Amino acid sequence: MSRWRAAAYSISAAAASRNSAAEAGALSRALAKAPSPPSLPLQTLTRNFAKSAAAATATSPGPGASSPPAGPRPEIRLKSMFLSKPCSLALPPDSPHRAVDPQYKGIKRFLLTLLLFYSKQSKSIRGANVVYDRITSQVDAPTIYDVFQLEKTFKTTFSLLVLHMWLVLRRLKEEGKDGVKFGQYIYEMYNHDVELRVSKAGVNLLLTKWMKELEKIFYGNIVKYDAAISPEARQDDLVNVIWRNIYAEEGSEAMDVAAAPAVQALARYTRREATCLSLTGKDSMFSGNFKFTALLPATPSPSPKKPVR
Repeated sequence: MSRWRAAAYSISAAAASRNSAAEAGALSRALAKAPSPPSLPLQTLTRNFAKSAAAATATSPGPGASSPPAGPRPEIRLKSMFLSKPCSLALPPDSPHRAVDPQYKGIKRFLLTLLLFYSKQSKSIRGANVVYDRITSQVDAPTIYDVFQLEKTFKTTFSLLVLHMWLVLRRLKEEGKDGVKFGQYIYEMYNHDVELRVSKAGVNLLLTKWMKELEKIFYGNIVKYDAAISPEARQDDLVNVIWRNIYAEEGSEAMDVAAAPAVQALARYTRREATCLSLTGKDSMFSGNFKFTALLPATPSPSPKKPVR
């Protein structure tokens, strides 16, 4: 906890005074370097991240456009969630969410083969990219913050990202050397993504130093999650680790009674996802053709009313 706070407050000292709306869009694949803005005294990184997230998720209809009616939100009953029997997370063959490698023919396939497009390494990199997209889709969705009663800040998003990275890397380790090597590709994508997120939150000074601090936090959390879910661990160990890593503020060791249902629900979700991933086949894991459990049931959109004649 102290290491996280040291990194967070150190990053905050170099935080930028503004983020443009363009920077708050979808993550690019190249590191954006903005000119150094004047630093503000103890302006928090989480505050900058919250502004960027709000700008990224805000949608403004065009002139004359009308917003679609919002459907009823399903009721969140934390105490009854994530109690169902674990099952494989593999996508069915006819799922529209499946990622399929392009199968070219003729001269195009011949040229791509020469360029090693179909090599084992290239396929692994493409699969790792799909897997990381599955992780960020779950972590960046507003639903996860609503269900587990979290404010979307840099700390909570980073902590949830680490949690889901651990779930995937833990599963891949079950596949031996191939799984560890595949996990390394995912970790490289994670590192680049975190660097972009820190930069977009407003930090452009001593970025390398703070990335090293976040790396220490990543590995520290991985060790704690492994210990909390081991056969020797007590039932409440995972709950306590999730409380300290994701929910607790600086200096608050005892769990907040009001937050307890959400923390316990996130612990059940974590334990269930770990089992579900273990039931998910190797091919689905290496191709990214799996999907984390939906946190809320899909609500059917209201059918349009027929005009009265």
